[in-house]
Amino acid sequence: MNATRKILVTGASGYVGGRLVTALLADQMQVRVFVRDARKIKGQLWADKVEVAEGNANNYESTLAALKDVHTAFYLLHSINLGPNFDEIESAMARNFAKAAEAAGVKQIVYLGGIANDLKTSKHLQSRANTGKELATTSVPVMELRAGIIIGSGSASFEMLRHLTHRLPVMTTPKWVSNKTHPIAIRDVLWYLRNVAKLEKPVAGIFDIGGPEVLSYAEMMQKFAKISGLRKRWIIKVPVLTPGLSSLWIGLVTPVPTALARPLVGSLISEVVADPAKSINHLIPLPPEGLIDVAGAIELALTNTTDNNVSTRWSDATLPTAPWQKAQSDPEWAGETLYKDTREQITPASVDSLWKTVEQIGGDNGWYGSDFLWFLRGLLDRLIGGVGLRRGRRDPLHLRVGDSLDFWRVEIVEPNKSLKLYAEMILPGKAWLEFKIEKLPNGESKIIQEASYSPRGLGGQLYWFAVSPLHFLVFPTMLRNIVRSAMRKDYAAKNA
Repeated sequence: MNATRKILVTGASGYVGGRLVTALLADQMQVRVFVRDARKIKGQLWADKVEVAEGNANNYESTLAALKDVHTAFYLLHSINLGPNFDEIESAMARNFAKAAEAAGVKQIVYLGGIANDLKTSKHLQSRANTGKELATTSVPVMELRAGIIIGSGSASFEMLRHLTHRLPVMTTPKWVSNKTHPIAIRDVLWYLRNVAKLEKPVAGIFDIGGPEVLSYAEMMQKFAKISGLRKRWIIKVPVLTPGLSSLWIGLVTPVPTALARPLVGSLISEVVADPAKSINHLIPLPPEGLIDVAGAIELALTNTTDNNVSTRWSDATLPTAPWQKAQSDPEWAGETLYKDTREQITPASVDSLWKTVEQIGGDNGWYGSDFLWFLRGLLDRLIGGVGLRRGRRDPLHLRVGDSLDFWRVEIVEPNKSLKLYAEMILPGKAWLEFKIEKLPNGESKIIQEASYSPRGLGGQLYWFAVSPLHFLVFPTMLRNIVRSAMRKDYAAKNA
C-alpha cells in the first residue's frame, strides 16, 4: 500500500534531498521532485525515474501544482545563503508551502530541522525552529525531525571540520569548541526519513535524532585527526574569536565560503544535544546494525571521498551570490550585450582524448596553465564573499549537469561534444566558459573554446575591458595545454 503513495521531495538538488530520492526509489516509492531549475538534476542517476515539478516554494501556484496528489511531502529547503534576512525568507516560504499542502490535500509533511534544546540559540537554529512552526500552522500533520551535525561525504559541516583538522596542526578557537554536539551519520538520517514515508498513519510532533555519542567539537576534531593518521591537534581556546571572525577564518582555510560558514559557526554557540524525551525510536526502530558511531561515520565519509563515491555535496544547492547572476543561459535572445573571447584549434588529437581532458578541468587538475592567475581570481572572490576555487569537484574524472566546479556551475554536458560552465564567482554581470569538440571529415578534430560575458551596467563593461589583457595570457595557454594533454593521452593509448 505504501508503495502507491506519491512522495514529494523538495530540495532534491541539495545534499540530503538528492540522497533521499535515491533511498525512496530503492524502497519502490513513487517520487516527484520540486526544483527551481530542472536542468540542475539532469545529471542525477535518478533523473529519469522521478516526476519533475519546476517552480519556487515562494510561489503559491507552482507549489500547489507540485503538491497535487501527494501523500507525503518532504520539506528540505533552507535559505541561509540568501543574506541577513534569510529567517524572514524561510518563514514566508514555509507558510506558503503549508497553505498549498493543505489546499492540495497532502496527508503528511516531513521537515528536517536542527536540534534547538539549548536556551542560547543562534539565529540560524531559531530560524529552523520557526520554519517548523510555520509549517504546522495548517491542518496538515507535520513531523519535524531535528538533527545536529550530519557527518557524511560532501556535507558542509563534515568538509569544514575535515579541512580545519587536516590543515591546522595548531589552531586557536573560540571557547564554544568545548560545547557538546550530537552528530549523526547521513546514512542514519536517511534511515529515519525513508521510514517516516512508510508509517501507516500521519504523525504530528517534534523528534530529535542523533547518533550513539555526545561529544565536544574539539573531541570530534581529534577523532578526525586520529582516523586520518595525523598527530593530536593542539587546540588553544581564546575568548576574542566571534562567530563573524571565525567564519572569515573558515572561509580562508576551508572550501566552505564565509557566507555559508557564518550561520554554521553561529550555531556552534549552542549545545546541540538530542532530548531523550523527543526520541523517535518508538515510531521507527533502530537500523538492524544499529546507529553508526562518530568514528565509523567519519571513516565511511573519508572512504567515500577517497573513492570518489560522493553522490551529493553541500555545494550542489549553492545559489549565485548576486541577484542578477541567478538567470542562466545566454542572454543574446533578449538583446543583452554579450562579449566573447573565442578561440579554436585543429589537432590530430582524438575527440575522445580531447573530451576526457576537458572534462577533467578544475579542482586538483587545475586549469591547464596560468594557475597563479586563477588562484588570484579565486582568492579575490573569497575576499569579497564569493565561493572561490576551493569548492573543487565532486568527481576528478566526470562531470554532470548541476555539479559545482570551483567557482563555476556545470550547465551543459554532452559527452565528446560540449561542456558549458556558468560562473558563480561574484561579478558585475554573468559569465560562461564553453568548450565544443567536433570530428572533421579529414579525421582530425576541432576544439572551440569560448568565454562569454554579459555585463551589468557601466561597471560590468569596465570590468570586461579591465580583465581582457589577462585573457591573452589565460585562454590561449589553456587551449594549447588542453590539446597537448589530449595528444599525450593518445600517445599513451597507442603505446600501452
